[in-house]
Amino acid sequence: MRILGVDPGLANTGWSVVETDGNRYSVVEYGVIKTSTEDETVKRISTISSKIVEIAKQFNCTGCGAEDIFFTKNVSSAISVAKVIGAFSVSLFKENIDVCLFTPTEIKKAIVGVGGADKEQIRMMVMVTTGMKDKIKSDHAADSVAAAITYCATFNMRNAIKG
Repeated sequence: MRILGVDPGLANTGWSVVETDGNRYSVVEYGVIKTSTEDETVKRISTISSKIVEIAKQFNCTGCGAEDIFFTKNVSSAISVAKVIGAFSVSLFKENIDVCLFTPTEIKKAIVGVGGADKEQIRMMVMVTTGMKDKIKSDHAADSVAAAITYCATFNMRNAIKG
C-alpha cells in the first residue's frame, strides 16, 4: 500500500510517498511544493492542490495522511493553511483517495510516543522507522513522512478493530 503524506503550507507544502506492507515502512519519494508570494493566493492554493493530486496518481497512492490545522499566534497564516488543506482534501476525495487529518500532537505521539516531541526527534524517528540512511533536510518533507506513517498506523488499527 502506498500512502501520500502532506505537511500543508501556503509557501511550502511538504509531501512524501510511503510504502508499507503493514509492519514496515519505506519512503518512496519526498519533496516540497513551493509557491511564490508574487502569485495570488487562489493560484497558489490551486497549484498545491493540483500537484498533490498529480503526485498521488503518479505513485498510485490509496490514502493520504496530512497534518491538520493548528492555531498559532499568526491566525492569518493558519487560515491560509486551512484553505490549502480544504483544496487538496476535496481534490483527493474526488479521486477516491482516502484523506485523514491528524493534529501535530497526534502525529508526534504516533511517531515518537510523546505529544511534545521536537522537529529533530520527529526527523530521527522517521529515519529509524523507515530505515532511511540520509537525513531529510526539509522539516516539511520529514513532517509529511510522519503524517503518512501515522495514517498507516491508524489504518492498521482501524482494520484490526473491524476484525
